[in-house]
Amino acid sequence: MTATGLPAEPGFQEGFAWFCLRSQIKHEHIAAAHLGKEGGVEVYLPRIRFKRATRRGPVWFTEALFPSYLFARFDLNTDLLKVCYARGVRGVVHFGDRWPIIPDNVIQQLQATVGPSEVRVISHDFTPGETVEIAGGAFHGLSAVVTRVMPSQERVAVLLEFLGQQTTLELPHSSLLREKEGRASIL
Repeated sequence: MTATGLPAEPGFQEGFAWFCLRSQIKHEHIAAAHLGKEGGVEVYLPRIRFKRATRRGPVWFTEALFPSYLFARFDLNTDLLKVCYARGVRGVVHFGDRWPIIPDNVIQQLQATVGPSEVRVISHDFTPGETVEIAGGAFHGLSAVVTRVMPSQERVAVLLEFLGQQTTLELPHSSLLREKEGRASIL
């Protein structure tokens, strides 16, 4: 038993440990900001920045890598109520009377994968042979294959199958998106 009367996780030691927190929907960054201001709580919120196709063309989005979840390192005995009642937090993930601890090396590996800034930008450098999606314009939503990248002009030549024929187009670099962009490319 811990000092709060909660059963301890097997191998639990008194003191600071990493826990997974559930946040309100789309409020991960708010919860992280408020917890970061609290003394004795270290917060880690891995996020990704990527382009998504919209009717206006590609738009940059920044989202949590794990929607509605973030990680915090705190002392369960002394800081549980402070963490649970922080703005944007719905609670600490627990299973009945078990409060699972996330090992330090798991958080370190995640930080190494995402990067030091907590925001991983999904690059949009294209390579010949890669399948892309056209965002915006007359061909919005169609898939094409990159045939040539022209970095000096910031244009990309793509091969598009349209009306039963293959057509080569030169499009601005900014109007193309990878088909598998986002969380899947990191995980």
